[in-house]
Parts: sequence; C-alpha cells; structure tokens
Amino acid sequence: MRRMVGDILKQAGFEVVGEAETGTQAVEEYRRLRPDLVMMDIVMPEMGGVDAVREITKFDPSAKVLMCSAMGQESLVVEAIQAGAKDFVVKPFQSSRVLETVQRVLG
Repeated sequence: MRRMVGDILKQAGFEVVGEAETGTQAVEEYRRLRPDLVMMDIVMPEMGGVDAVREITKFDPSAKVLMCSAMGQESLVVEAIQAGAKDFVVKPFQSSRVLETVQRVLG
C-alpha cells in the first residue's frame, strides 16, 4: 500500500519524505519530519491507525492526516475522523481519487 500511494503522489509531483510500517513508527516519523500530510492505513501493527492519529494530533493539533481504509471499515473511519483525521480514501485506490482527496486536505 505504501509503495502504491507513494508512486501515485510522486507521479503527481509530491515529495514523499518518509514511510512507516507501524503506527508507532508513524508517530515517531511525524515528530521527526513534520510533513505537510500523512497518509496512514487504519489497520497497522503495534499501534492502529486510530491511536496513531490521536498521538499525532495530540502532538500537533494542525496535523493533516488522511486515512486509508478497506471497504467494511466504516466504523473505524468514523473513529479516525473523530480522533483528528481530515479525510479518508478507500482501497483499492484509484489515482484520481487519492489525488483529489490529497488536494482537498492540503487546501
């Protein structure tokens, strides 16, 4: 998933400054890199996406986090939005949908 999203963003001219395999790593990388946008899966090892969003937005309330979810994860998406995520995209990804959502979140 990370490679696919990264490829979509790079082809559109965005710079990918970091990647994380786990929710814990995502929080650490956010603190270290302070990216303009985070795209994060709802389901991740160690710390799930919802908890990682909470940690990131606790550290930086203005963080822009976009969640990636599979069909059937609606309740987790709602929980992630309530935790501070700005929007979400559903897998399988369509490049146009990903880029449209990224542009909307970045303003």
